[in-house]
Amino acid sequence: MKEMILLKNGEIALKGLNRASFEDKLIKNARRKLSDLGKFNIRKAQSTMYVEPTSDEQDLEEAVQRLRQVFGIAGLTRCAVVEKDFDIICKTAAEYLADQLEDSRTFKVNAKRADKSFPMKSPQICADLGGYLLKNFPHLKVDVNKPDIEVVVEIRDFGAYIHANQIVGAGGIPVGSGGKAMLLISGGIDSPVAGTMMAKRGLQIEAIHFVSPPYTSEHARQKVITLTEKMSEWCGSIRLHIVPFTEIQELIKDNCPEELFTIIMRRFMMRIAVAAAEKANCSALVTGESVGQVASQTVQAIACTDAVCTIPVLRPVIGMDKIEIVKIARYIDTFETSILPYEDCCTVFTPRHPRTRPKLEDVINAEKVLDIDALVAKATAGIEIMDIG
Repeated sequence: MKEMILLKNGEIALKGLNRASFEDKLIKNARRKLSDLGKFNIRKAQSTMYVEPTSDEQDLEEAVQRLRQVFGIAGLTRCAVVEKDFDIICKTAAEYLADQLEDSRTFKVNAKRADKSFPMKSPQICADLGGYLLKNFPHLKVDVNKPDIEVVVEIRDFGAYIHANQIVGAGGIPVGSGGKAMLLISGGIDSPVAGTMMAKRGLQIEAIHFVSPPYTSEHARQKVITLTEKMSEWCGSIRLHIVPFTEIQELIKDNCPEELFTIIMRRFMMRIAVAAAEKANCSALVTGESVGQVASQTVQAIACTDAVCTIPVLRPVIGMDKIEIVKIARYIDTFETSILPYEDCCTVFTPRHPRTRPKLEDVINAEKVLDIDALVAKATAGIEIMDIG
């Protein structure tokens, strides 16, 4: 029995004249995801892609699990492929789906006849195949509204494809189809979620992290590397930029008002991130900021940090609460790493009473004692770059 995987494109089908470029990017990303499982032939037709193993030894179940993490795929399923003969279709459906049918109480048949030359129309296929399955699995009952299992037969140009319930895919559009962005990743819960959400919208993600030894530990640095590795399962390969930030933080602490320390620190982070982004051909920054979550994420504070940016700042979790963000973090498997108790540089020299509604004029005046351009240039020159995933 021949098996393959069917991929449903979803949103890509709406892309009009440039749809082919999205499909080509999706195929490239799928091939990369499956590269160490052996060679797969991938072809497209209408809103479906066919992933066919080149040998019987390839692990299709593992392939399905990996493809679930590829943005651009709305749904997918493992299926049997047979010739377009109704008797063979019936026999194959009973054999191929036997375990699932035995474990179910109710079922329905859904037929899709893309090849209109097939002699049976869809309602007849559903009725006759349903009768065949009832005869072979007498414990089953038909439920067309909420069946335990949906048996699907797709009659297409190249054969009949038989499968059960479709698995929900990652959705979105293919990574790399929308340009590049630089993610400020702290080691907390929010930033990996923000980066992954923007990858779902087609952005290739690079990441930047600030370290302040001896105030931050090697454990904190490794935590961010692990988070980036977990993100790469969804986002593809990520280039991680690690910035030495100790000198800047110490100078801010020694020379600037304590209540403005966090805002001034974040303005330096944004300046350095912009410089790194421009060097890496990234068109935007991405942060995990959520309005009101901490003192530096009030509307007034965000306005002060944005004032130093010359490229757009994307904040995909800006209106989400912590419960919503945590739910996504658990789904992408970054939550448990994010809550490891290793502090990042954002917690270094935290002011006792941070200014929650800073005025931009006050912040600019407080920064005048620092040689901003020289400090940004020095930190940018000291960036260490790692390729992950």
